[in-house]
Amino acid sequence: MTRYAYTTFPYEKPAELAGGGPGRRPVVVVGAGPVGLAVAVDLAMHAIPVVVLDDNDRVSVGSRAICWSKRTLEIFDRLGVGRRMVEKGVTWKVGRLFHRDREVYAFDLLPEPGHRMPAFVNLQQYYVEEYLAERAADFPDLIELRWKNRVAGVATRLDGVTLTVETPDGAYALEADWLVACDGVRSTVRGALGLDFAGEAFEERFLIADVEMKAPFPPERWFWFEPPFHAGQSALLHKQPDDIWRIDLQLGPDADPEVEKRPEKVIPRIRAMVGERPFELDWVSVYSFQCRRLERFVHGRVVFAGDSAHVVSPFGARGGNGGIQDADNLAWKLARVIRGEAGSGLIDTYDEERIRAADENILNSARSTHFMTPKSEAERTFRAAVLRLAATEPFARRFVNSGRLSLPAGLSGLSLQTPAEDREGVEPGRVCPDAPVTGTDGKAGYLLDRLGGDFCWLAIGDLPVPPSRERLVRVGGGGLGDPDGLVAARYGTDVLYLIRPDQHVAARLRRPTAAMMAEAVARAGGVARRSDERAA
Repeated sequence: MTRYAYTTFPYEKPAELAGGGPGRRPVVVVGAGPVGLAVAVDLAMHAIPVVVLDDNDRVSVGSRAICWSKRTLEIFDRLGVGRRMVEKGVTWKVGRLFHRDREVYAFDLLPEPGHRMPAFVNLQQYYVEEYLAERAADFPDLIELRWKNRVAGVATRLDGVTLTVETPDGAYALEADWLVACDGVRSTVRGALGLDFAGEAFEERFLIADVEMKAPFPPERWFWFEPPFHAGQSALLHKQPDDIWRIDLQLGPDADPEVEKRPEKVIPRIRAMVGERPFELDWVSVYSFQCRRLERFVHGRVVFAGDSAHVVSPFGARGGNGGIQDADNLAWKLARVIRGEAGSGLIDTYDEERIRAADENILNSARSTHFMTPKSEAERTFRAAVLRLAATEPFARRFVNSGRLSLPAGLSGLSLQTPAEDREGVEPGRVCPDAPVTGTDGKAGYLLDRLGGDFCWLAIGDLPVPPSRERLVRVGGGGLGDPDGLVAARYGTDVLYLIRPDQHVAARLRRPTAAMMAEAVARAGGVARRSDERAA
């Protein structure tokens, strides 16, 4: 059977230690995990130079984050690695929930057609990091990956940051206009600034194991409450590529992490679950739930993303997906500020928008934890009643919580979005839904391939559109074809949308004028106050 072949990335002596460096950098990213690499690639696609520092010289050990949602896959597709991930990963959309020895119900996470990306793909984090590092190599003049470069100190100023970086050849100072901290839950940058998380930490411990085995189980999410093979606790099974299976087992609050990771403790638990079929342990860890975040993600010229900014339990796949969506939200804003197209206040909207998303993820994660690990007799009685009713009564299923699976947060009502005149179509602040389209040459494609990267207008139907600096994408009315009618069904007809670089709707206009369009662009791009504020 195939195991992942870890390779090391080459360490090179930094320019600052080899006779003088090029001076101050526009952006330094700390952490070459999925979030840090996604930020770097996205910035490079906006022609912004970036240095990435990582204290290691290889991808992450163990599968870690594995469930990548449709929205995250759409972001990865825009960055150039999404289809590669789908080809390698295990695609799934069905989840099954069990109580003891019976199936309670199954659910479909993508019941409608017409999306390029599937509901979820399971793919080990080390593959994602490998693909992103290889994608970063496509930008040799813009992305510099510095392996074995450990951040030892951070000094902030009003106009930038100075880092002290340690390497095998000694320490050096690195200056940057902006620092993006993507260095995880134990963030060195966060510690250097004296910042800490606020929120809730749970005592419950879980065993997470990657098991290499041949098994006939389908590519679905299976979750058990009180399974017969692990009495009184909960369990989760997911399929990954290379005959690797993710298994999570609840252990209880008193479990000793070091003891529970020993093979003589893990193997009997796995055998009780999967039977006597041969298997090998590939990776084992023990974790406890946390639902916490920084009070603010933006601290002057230092911006936090991913687990350095917020942390949630792994049930629901909200950690890795939330981090990639942080990167998606931040990169275009940072690029506009660096190019002088917007003031630094645009970065404050990263705080505004991604704190909403983090709070939504934390709320769902905390609710999952309370349902999965009831602490009182009343909570246990409630859960038992819900699981009993959910087998036959659809209304009860919304109360079952084994991890609400990741969905993108809506940004409706926040400062960059122009309020819509009506409720028909896609609401400003929502992610653009995908749909099949055909080009003027008849070639089939998908709508999201035409959106994102920069601001653009999306016109549906024959609606007249005044001239604008932003490019225009039209569906119908002599533009792209809508072969299945799904664009019209999802967006409406005779309507104009302003689409942000991160494929979110910024404005929806029914009777657009040049002035209305200019104000929507200014508002979404962070270069003008809202008209209602000016009038106040």
